[in-house]
Amino acid sequence: MFEKASRLVRRLQEGEFQERLRRTDPHENAMNRNRARYISALEEFRRLYGDRTVEIYSAPGRTEIGGNHTDHQRGRVLAASVNLDIIAVVSPTEDNLITLKSAGYAPVCINLAELQPVTEENGTSAALIRGVVSELEAAGFRAGGFRAYVTGDVPGGAGLSSSAAFEILTGTVISGLYHNMQIPAQTLARAGQAAETRYFGKPCGLMDQMACSVGGLIYIDFANDPPEVRRLETDFERFGHALCIVETGGSHAAMTDEYTAIPAEMHQIAGFYHKEVLAQVEPEVFWRDIPTLRKQFGDRAVLRAIHWFGETCRVSAQADALEAGDFPEFLRLIRASGNSSFQYLQNVSSRRDPREQPIALALAVSDKILAGRGAARVHGGGFAGTIQAFVPEDLVEEYKKSLEGIFGEGACHVLRIRKHGGMKVI
Repeated sequence: MFEKASRLVRRLQEGEFQERLRRTDPHENAMNRNRARYISALEEFRRLYGDRTVEIYSAPGRTEIGGNHTDHQRGRVLAASVNLDIIAVVSPTEDNLITLKSAGYAPVCINLAELQPVTEENGTSAALIRGVVSELEAAGFRAGGFRAYVTGDVPGGAGLSSSAAFEILTGTVISGLYHNMQIPAQTLARAGQAAETRYFGKPCGLMDQMACSVGGLIYIDFANDPPEVRRLETDFERFGHALCIVETGGSHAAMTDEYTAIPAEMHQIAGFYHKEVLAQVEPEVFWRDIPTLRKQFGDRAVLRAIHWFGETCRVSAQADALEAGDFPEFLRLIRASGNSSFQYLQNVSSRRDPREQPIALALAVSDKILAGRGAARVHGGGFAGTIQAFVPEDLVEEYKKSLEGIFGEGACHVLRIRKHGGMKVI
């Protein structure tokens, strides 16, 4: 539905599009906030490009509920899209160029005739755009030019996958402008993953992109291709708990080698059996061979494989508990997941500077406040960054105040699950 940006501003100011805004976040306060965000983004688009006919797209951030470092070994995960998103005001063009300006960043321009990876673009949004377009065209979905202004409230470095949200947003815009929103969610996810790995220069599994693209709370089993994806109709608020993500302020800047060591060591164990990933290895055989494996690969690689075998099974149990409405069992499994990440996966603190252990500190403070209620665990890649906590509603204010007293104002995000993935809003 293309309309001039100025007309959409007036219609939003007059209170229209209530149901469409509700799809991104149904809470009244959030709807009012999003309306203001959309108006501001439309005004900025007009300032940059003029009063053109436009559409507005949205892609959410994501949270990992279960399955810490399981996806890259074709394991199982629970993941959910959240009510923080990235939005794009876009207008199609016929010049075969994608011109995109993100809030706070210099504009980028991609010529659709030049889609090979560019080494100098590693780590940039230009690399992600080029990669997503290239992968979609390889899958049979041609792209066209557009101008876009992009802004969002998915914080970078908070473990909510701002990069995956940006990738899915790019693909969703192409799907909406040129394919009537008919590009499958899994195709968009695969394009995003390939762009991040081949163009951006950061190897990753498929969980982040799948959660941002499909939307809602989903169970994913990566054992087969395509993976099994099942939606779970669960609302944590129904169980009297809030989903919180806490940014501990740790920097990921120098952690790439520590992140990549986890899949590398798991691949070593799988390779001992002439297999590609741990999902292809029989657990009983692995346990039998531990004396040989530790001599060849070291204890840490063995411990990380132990984590993987336990964690991928826990995900199935977590999904079963949620579907059965057994929230206490779900919380027990979340605690077990956190303990396994701490003890076996060893991604809670970095060896680079043992004096700095913000994730471990956040978990310790969480345990003190929760006092046996709720649950807390490392969230995402680990080493630095974020924890996840399921906090009883009567403790949310105390929890938020205490964690922000240590890690800074705004460090604790109280989130809701968003039911929709990448979408055209208006």
